[in-house]
Amino acid sequence: MSQIRPITGLFFIVAATSACQQNSRTATSPDELISPKTGTKKELTLDSIYLYAKQLYRWQESLPSYTTFDPRKKYVKINPEQTAYERELFALSQYALRKYDKPYEWSTIPNKPKYSYLERRRTEKKSSGHMASTSTPYRYATHLSYWAAGNKRIAYVYIPSFPQLNTVQAELDQLAAELAQQQVTHLILDLRHNGGGYVETAEYLANLISPARQDKKVMFSEQFHPNVQQGKAKLLLKQPYLDASGKVVQYKGRPATMADVDYSEKANTHYFIKKGHFNSLQQLSCIVSERTASASELLISSFKPYLPLRLIGQQTFGKPVGFFSIRVGAFDIYLASFLIRNADGWSDYFDGIPVDLPLAPVETSHHPGDPKEAWLGAALKDIARDQRIKAISSATYFPLPAEENLLLKTNFKLK
Repeated sequence: MSQIRPITGLFFIVAATSACQQNSRTATSPDELISPKTGTKKELTLDSIYLYAKQLYRWQESLPSYTTFDPRKKYVKINPEQTAYERELFALSQYALRKYDKPYEWSTIPNKPKYSYLERRRTEKKSSGHMASTSTPYRYATHLSYWAAGNKRIAYVYIPSFPQLNTVQAELDQLAAELAQQQVTHLILDLRHNGGGYVETAEYLANLISPARQDKKVMFSEQFHPNVQQGKAKLLLKQPYLDASGKVVQYKGRPATMADVDYSEKANTHYFIKKGHFNSLQQLSCIVSERTASASELLISSFKPYLPLRLIGQQTFGKPVGFFSIRVGAFDIYLASFLIRNADGWSDYFDGIPVDLPLAPVETSHHPGDPKEAWLGAALKDIARDQRIKAISSATYFPLPAEENLLLKTNFKLK
């Protein structure tokens, strides 16, 4: 029940063809009452994107009324249809202003929000949590190296992304066992290309490398909009709650929906639960860049209150928000739905997390894990200070998996 994600359900459309019927459990909002109940598939989809944003978006209070926004008039003539939906989503994402009149979702890419996005469904989802698992084998921790500097035992691990946990859990367990065997005191995580991925995978890695003294302390919390927390997002009644095998979960004698999820901050506060036997970590160093985002930033943020933490490279992307998918016709919509906060309540890294040791970008022929590579060399010197660095072992494995550029929540709880 822990791996879930909302699947199916288009406002006013079921299975993309028949009209959606209101039932006794469904309440309507003023915008739903104003929006037309009939129209073309494209018009209804434009309405749905607006209405879901009005109920689920983290900054929904900034959005105009349906009549003012008028999605049909502004976007129905844009072709192809996906471009019309993307333009609408971009417009919706630009209303909420953070500071200096700059939107939270300001982006350097024209017509693309910084966080929210939509995509045509490429594969059927297996559960309300994520896409069907891949059977393609690969080595996750593709580079692993060890050094000694005085009494410091240093390890380097390249983490390219945070894919579904079930595809990498065994390898992460093996990695932690090796770190424990080597009695590593200083760990370097190379996250420079890590655009994020699944929250549960980043959380699992955090529990493997954290010292036992952090057990049961707050790791991070996910803060949904107050209207979502208070059960006012009635459109979630149209999103079934599916188990890991893709079957509808029965709840209180009826099929569960995403409206049955507990969105309170208490229910979405995550705690360190120590896993494995690696318990010697004294300092965590992270190699980062502007491509470091989402779940990798969550990992960094979670350790800030507890461990000496050094960031090497360039300021990160800045993505302290996450989402879950909403199915709208043939598309999956990802609205920035919740704010990520660490144990200190910190979440203000919309412009990225600053580094302790800034470095210029370099083109290099050295593979990750090679101490001759400039950024790793700088991280090693930062740890060793004036002590001599002695290589112990190094290994390189299979090609890297595809990057996951998102922060996807899959571990909801029912009320």
